[in-house]
Amino acid sequence: MEYNFVDIEKKWQQRWRENKTYKVDVDASRPKFYVLDMFPYPSGAGLHVGHPLGYIASDIFSRFKRLEGFNVLHPMGYDAFGLPAEQYAIQTGQHPAITTDINIKRYREQLDKIGFSYDWSREFRTCNPSYYKWTQWAFLLMFRSYYNNKTQKAEPIDGLIEEFRINGNGNVDAACGDVPAFTAAEWNAMGETAQQEILLQYRIAYLADTMVNWCAELGTVLANDEVKDGLSVRGGFPVVQRKMRQWSLRISAYAQRLLDELEELEWTDSLKEIQRNWIGRSQGAQVFFGLKDSEKQLEVFTTRPDTIFGVTFMVIAPEHDMVMELTTPECREAVQAYIDETKKRSERERMAEKRVSGQFTGGYAINPFNGKQIPIYISDYVLIGYGTGAIMAVPAHDSRDYAFAKHFGIDIIEVVAGGDITNESYDAKEGKLINSDFLNGMEVKQAVNRAIDEVEARGIGKRQINYRLRDAIFSRQRYWGEPFPIYFKDGLPYAIEDDKLPLELPEVDAFLPTETGEPPLGRAKNWATTDGYPFELSTMPGFAGSSAYYLRYMDPTNDKALVSKEANEYWRNVDLYIGGTEHATGHLIYSRFWNKFLYDLGFVAEKEPFKKLINQGMIQGRSSFVYRVQGTNKFVSLGLKDKYQTQEIHVDVNVVSNDILDTEAFKKWRPEFATAEFELEDGKYVCGWAVEKMSKSMFNVVNPDDIVERYGADTLRMYEMFLGPLEQSKPWDTKGIDGVHRFLRKFWRLFLNSNGEFQVTNDKPSADELKALHRTIKKVREDIENFSFNTSVSAFMVCVNELTDLKCNKRDILEPLTVLLSPFAPHITEELWSLLGYTTTINDAKYPVHNEEYLVETSFEYPVSFNGKLRFKKVLPLSLNPKQVEEAVLADEQAAKFLEGKSPKKVIVVPGKIVNIVI
Repeated sequence: MEYNFVDIEKKWQQRWRENKTYKVDVDASRPKFYVLDMFPYPSGAGLHVGHPLGYIASDIFSRFKRLEGFNVLHPMGYDAFGLPAEQYAIQTGQHPAITTDINIKRYREQLDKIGFSYDWSREFRTCNPSYYKWTQWAFLLMFRSYYNNKTQKAEPIDGLIEEFRINGNGNVDAACGDVPAFTAAEWNAMGETAQQEILLQYRIAYLADTMVNWCAELGTVLANDEVKDGLSVRGGFPVVQRKMRQWSLRISAYAQRLLDELEELEWTDSLKEIQRNWIGRSQGAQVFFGLKDSEKQLEVFTTRPDTIFGVTFMVIAPEHDMVMELTTPECREAVQAYIDETKKRSERERMAEKRVSGQFTGGYAINPFNGKQIPIYISDYVLIGYGTGAIMAVPAHDSRDYAFAKHFGIDIIEVVAGGDITNESYDAKEGKLINSDFLNGMEVKQAVNRAIDEVEARGIGKRQINYRLRDAIFSRQRYWGEPFPIYFKDGLPYAIEDDKLPLELPEVDAFLPTETGEPPLGRAKNWATTDGYPFELSTMPGFAGSSAYYLRYMDPTNDKALVSKEANEYWRNVDLYIGGTEHATGHLIYSRFWNKFLYDLGFVAEKEPFKKLINQGMIQGRSSFVYRVQGTNKFVSLGLKDKYQTQEIHVDVNVVSNDILDTEAFKKWRPEFATAEFELEDGKYVCGWAVEKMSKSMFNVVNPDDIVERYGADTLRMYEMFLGPLEQSKPWDTKGIDGVHRFLRKFWRLFLNSNGEFQVTNDKPSADELKALHRTIKKVREDIENFSFNTSVSAFMVCVNELTDLKCNKRDILEPLTVLLSPFAPHITEELWSLLGYTTTINDAKYPVHNEEYLVETSFEYPVSFNGKLRFKKVLPLSLNPKQVEEAVLADEQAAKFLEGKSPKKVIVVPGKIVNIVI
């Protein structure tokens, strides 16, 4: 009976589907465990072997927890809205829903072949109205809520309206825009339009003018990670900074909670630090600087008010509202040119830029502490979204300010002793203040507090905490996204009624902006309420659908709520989340914010969505190269290439095996190589190789379908884990895959007798067999719990080799070993479980527990050295004392050979370690 993986895997995948093996429901009698993979976007290219890495890891853990008795929720769905499908629609005229459906079917087919334990009854797509109804619902909740700083949570805006009606806003402490004080009488006297304009300043989902990355060719706003070198990542079109009226989410109100509650999570220290830096909490002071020949002031935020006497220039962002007001006529042309140039670069690029650039405005500020005039510049290293978009520059103690001052020949005044500012700034936060009037002689920490006290005493500012985290821009001028459930009356936004949800995406005649520059929804017919009020023309961004999808998986068919109270209180939150590091900021911040907002309003039971998070590394491509002799169609093997002038060419890795080129397949690969000639080494063409990103352009993409077809899904699963630690990047190399496949065949043969028939005995296991099994049980459990799946695979291999040598075919050994292996190789183990006589799935078995008694060592293999050189090894009982060990070793015939008739001068015995004989 051969191991026919093709038939076995098809059989069990079909059986799992028919029996709904992985379907789960709320079950209060069992503990829950929720395992989640980061939401995939179904691209047209399908999966390559790098994509399933995290999925396989989460599947192993899911199966392990089920065997431990947990009720495991392990769902899968698709983040189906997105720019790629829309761009393809623009190019071909095909509706994005069609291409998205095709891509998803391809993804599903590939996922099924690998044998994942997903509960497919919970599958959804973010582009389905039944799903995005709840994204729209959550947005409306945010529109109807404000953030109360006193209670530190979101609350219904109706309560705020009532407060305005009774008391005005004098007692209100809320996260909001710039709102003047008003009394109850003034509020009640306002018209509807004025009241709605004020409420818009308080809403968690609000409209405001903000700087965005605008791509005219794509007709939409782009996120920072969709822009590189001033061009759109998709299409390579010019992107400029532009002020637009956009929907935003007041995520900044949650900054401190996002920081504080991060500490409760089982995330890596590095990931937590990335989040802390993204949120960017800083303590300091708001300070107002007067302006020369003006009644106005320039507001800055500084963490180092102690250095105010070292300010020698001011810098404001090119987008600052006061730029043109501060610019003198003679500087206006140069300032405008600099602004135009800055618009071509994203904020991320500006932050990373090392080059110094800027432009003097001609204007001056007044230092409020000493009355000195300070020149005002614009520069792209100051961002409008951080702080106030203006800084007081202290070049002696800030490296970027120092470089700027050196470049433009501006004074550098040392105000903190301890460094040498002749060559670089002294940025340390320690030292004594100098050249600083009443701060002289103070240590930095003391001086900071004293300076803030003085700022407040003089009425020129106040103590303040600032965050780098900014409100999330939530509008995209695209077609393929969630419509906003908003209509406009007198230019102001109003929410549609909840019973009108979902507001479905309308049909349009083209997926481009209108001729007048409106978003594609401007092409929709009758895109308005029944009363004729126009709907919002923008759609939501990509992260809208993925910000709360983990909640929807808990109750995916509920048409009355995002998730029922019963389902949420049972599943609560994600126990294990696995995905790539590219989501370390955006997605995780947005999801945590979304969850906290829903928690504030009582819709979810937990403050945090993801308890434990693992970032899997990347599987890189192992590219192969052939070497063409220049000017010919002759190819020389790797070891011969230095004899010729050759051109290195990427070759499809699918015509290469263990670095040996299949020359006939190569000839068929591309027409130009049909007449290729080869100069071989030892009858073979050896290819060169390099580790690179897996990419179609490098011909190093490996389709998992090909691996499954050739070796089986269980081999693919185990091999991807065997490649190396889960969290590290590693190259795909097919050299080792044969070894994993041979291991599975060897495991299969343990269950067969010498005639190849299935035969497992009920004989009592030997001590060595029990030791091999229980050592493996202990090791694999520890490895799974530590996500060290690569060492688990090694442990299985060692165990199977030992059992093969022992000719073990005993049920008491092979049955628990089969259960132990099942999370890694579910198909072969299901088949063997069935052959062992079980009618239920192996998924319902009990995970084996090791017995320490079987692991107690009774003997030790002593390395025996003569004059420090190892000569042989001898197994002896551990119960022997040193004298008995000495006697046993000297009595061995191998010892007599090395003694050559001599008597040893000394015998050193370290019990359980070594024996060294000195002659």
